[in-house]
Amino acid sequence: MATTTTQAGYEGDYVQRFQFFLQHSGEHMVMREFMDKVLPGEFVRIGEGKSDLNFLGVGSGQGEMDSHMLGILQSRLPKTPISAHIVEPSIALIENFKASVAKASNLQKIKFTWNALSCAEYEKQVKDTKDTNRFDFMNMIQMLYYMDDYVAVIKFFHSLLREKGRLMIIHEAAGSGWGTLWSTFTNDLCTKSVTKYISDADIKGELDKLGLKYEEHSIPNTMDITECFVEGSKVGAMLLDFMTDQDSFEKAFSPEMKAKILDMLRNKCCTLKNERLLFDCSLTCLLIHA
Repeated sequence: MATTTTQAGYEGDYVQRFQFFLQHSGEHMVMREFMDKVLPGEFVRIGEGKSDLNFLGVGSGQGEMDSHMLGILQSRLPKTPISAHIVEPSIALIENFKASVAKASNLQKIKFTWNALSCAEYEKQVKDTKDTNRFDFMNMIQMLYYMDDYVAVIKFFHSLLREKGRLMIIHEAAGSGWGTLWSTFTNDLCTKSVTKYISDADIKGELDKLGLKYEEHSIPNTMDITECFVEGSKVGAMLLDFMTDQDSFEKAFSPEMKAKILDMLRNKCCTLKNERLLFDCSLTCLLIHA
């Protein structure tokens, strides 16, 4: 896999913008609700007849979602030894992940292996060491944007699945506000950490070409962005910075471009409810079979 990561999305000021987005969008909450409904049954099926289970998180950040999934896995298969391997290029985020695991009573039986590596570096390590580890469940949540060749990333990690295993990808839905905004203004927005916009439709098209079987689940979500249209609003400014992947939306674009983006957000990406503008930030989960 001749692929590298661009600058990691989870770096510098982006961390603050992302956390601010999470607070306003509830994205992690809707993901957890989805996982609570779907993953218990998946984990029981995957683990049936196996003496141990290997979990792999790819681009796990500081581990909020991985910890939740591992908690479900541990609760559903309490007698099965579980090993969790984490691949995350940011050492700082891995340290945060480690600290949260140390405080989580339901994760103490799980053996963790930490890999402060990009996807390309992890693949090289696997091939150089002839690593024979294979995995029953792996996840890629909102991280394929940062891959130079996301198809090669999927192919490599899919090759590491054990029998009955699943690769779970959670990504922005093509018909969401994200898809509308970023596909319309690709050349203007894809200038920093995200250099090429992809939606779940792009990923599904590639999975079909590869002949991989998968199930698709919708994760609906909306975010109130009314403040984006209030002049002088700090909340609105921070949301616009995150949504356009800019250090400063106000400074990054000409008045004409800002007007076009705001018009798109208001009229194509949102619904009006109780005089509030709700941005469609729905996600799609793809559960890919081994």
